[in-house]
Amino acid sequence: MKHSLAVITALIFTILLGGCSIFGAPTVLDETKGWNLERLYSEAETKMRERDWDKAISYYQILESRYPHGRHAMQAQLEVAYAYFKKNEPVLCIAAADRFIKMHPNHPNIDYAYYLKGIATFNDRGIVEKLTRQGVSDRDPKSLRASFFALKELVTRYPESRYAKDATLRMTYLVNQLADHELHVARYYMKRKAYVAALNRAQFVIENYPDSTAKEEALVIMISAYDLLEMEDLKQDSLRVLQANFPESEMLGTGVPKDERVWWKFWESLYSK
Repeated sequence: MKHSLAVITALIFTILLGGCSIFGAPTVLDETKGWNLERLYSEAETKMRERDWDKAISYYQILESRYPHGRHAMQAQLEVAYAYFKKNEPVLCIAAADRFIKMHPNHPNIDYAYYLKGIATFNDRGIVEKLTRQGVSDRDPKSLRASFFALKELVTRYPESRYAKDATLRMTYLVNQLADHELHVARYYMKRKAYVAALNRAQFVIENYPDSTAKEEALVIMISAYDLLEMEDLKQDSLRVLQANFPESEMLGTGVPKDERVWWKFWESLYSK
């Protein structure tokens, strides 16, 4: 009897020591097991309405893995991209939209995939503010550019799309933000008396964003930089362009100071507020 008890005790002790190695990891129950296509799609739609983005994404991905062919799978891919957008996951949203575009280039809703790509980073509030709070950044605002070109592709490929008008408005906004970023860097260079660098930034705005709201200030920066570099002819050329395009400019009302100190004071009055 004592021998049997010892054997049983040893066996229990061995089982306790073995733990997970004997029983394995805890089993994760799949709540969707046994669900058919219609049930999966319906449950995913419900989670989308409830704004439970994680659960909706999970259901759509399970649906696609089990039923990879047909309209439900294609729609699931598009819904996943939208859910990532609503989750404020721009990288995942763009990846999902790109995947849909690559797999279904002739899908009737392909324009929406391009639209999602464009607005994925557009709604990331504070992009420009983050750049400007750095004091100065010589880096390209890549997310703004990516958003612009995705929207441009939508408008170019599908000019009759229901999303084209909104995309065009967003593109205008993005152009102004990109130009403002360049001006921010130009101001930084001006204040540090790096006039050639400031001039290059201002010229970039004029050449690449001629219809932006930053054009007037870019011209003023050019005039100021040329003046401080004692390049009188180019300063006068830039001044004539400013007069032609912005006859009501505050700068023109003030006049162009000849003394460098006065000019700098005028500059500061405009850009140090």
